[in-house]
Amino acid sequence: MSPKNKGKIAVIGAGGWGTAMGGLMAAKGHEVVMLGHDAKEVTVMNRRRRNDKFLEGYDFPDSLRATMDPEETFAEATMVFSAIPTKYVRGTWSGLCELVPARIPIISLTKGIELATLERPSQIISSVCQRRGVAVLSGPSHAEEVARGLATTVVIAARSLPLARRLRDELSTPNFRVYANDDLFGVEFGGAMKNIIAIAAGILDGLGLGDNTKAALLTRGLVETATLGCALGAKKKTFYGMAGVGDLITTAFSPFGRNRAVGERIGRGETLDEILRTSVKIAEGVGTTKSIRKLAHSVGIEMPITDQVYAVLFRRKDPRRAITQLMTRERRHE
Repeated sequence: MSPKNKGKIAVIGAGGWGTAMGGLMAAKGHEVVMLGHDAKEVTVMNRRRRNDKFLEGYDFPDSLRATMDPEETFAEATMVFSAIPTKYVRGTWSGLCELVPARIPIISLTKGIELATLERPSQIISSVCQRRGVAVLSGPSHAEEVARGLATTVVIAARSLPLARRLRDELSTPNFRVYANDDLFGVEFGGAMKNIIAIAAGILDGLGLGDNTKAALLTRGLVETATLGCALGAKKKTFYGMAGVGDLITTAFSPFGRNRAVGERIGRGETLDEILRTSVKIAEGVGTTKSIRKLAHSVGIEMPITDQVYAVLFRRKDPRRAITQLMTRERRHE
């Protein structure tokens, strides 16, 4: 199908996930324009028809291109993806809101929580742009596999279930199955929280502690996620779906998981400063650990795994000591 037969899609952010989603929509017949922030990178992407910095080996479909021009990005767009790291969402959208008509849905692909305000990405966009109708796409979906056309299942969430269902139908392809959900908070919170548990899982991998330990970590990590999430208004069943356990499994085991990779390097003895200095891709879980810990303390919810990850990341606690303290906590019923 010719791209002219379908609407134009704007992607804010030219990282791996933005590129993969842009490519998916371009292959479905849309014209897709990605808004980048680095003129040199945008030029290289358009010339080589690839984004090797963030999604190596993926060739752009003909109807996908990058630009530095916001007006070109949004002109005649019928849908917008926001694929920006959490710490840049507020600043980026502060300069873009007026270019997006109120009727155009904005779909957040970002998984994190802003430290200063404890707001989720969809909340930031909604408050900055003074609009409703911001949706969230989440679930087990590594960009590398989506770009290869491997079967992937995710969830789209919005406060309005009819909107979620409409976006579900517009985004779905034979290899990209989308479920609809109206638990916007739960879906977005699950996507943020799983990155903390993935860092912990990577630490276990770096220490060589085996499958038994990781299985226990993921199980208790899911309980921790649901405990805080439900206390804040999420639906418990959300965490046992794609945006909860599904995303957690993928991130905790896959070699593509950047949060797991950070944890593995820590488990092998590197410091967080060394890892961040040498990493091109942003691991959202590092900043999210601070945010979730602050959020949990504000409502009096105990988060033992999050607390230990925080201590390892920011207080240079020995990972083995952190694991010992988790294993020797007061015995209780499951």
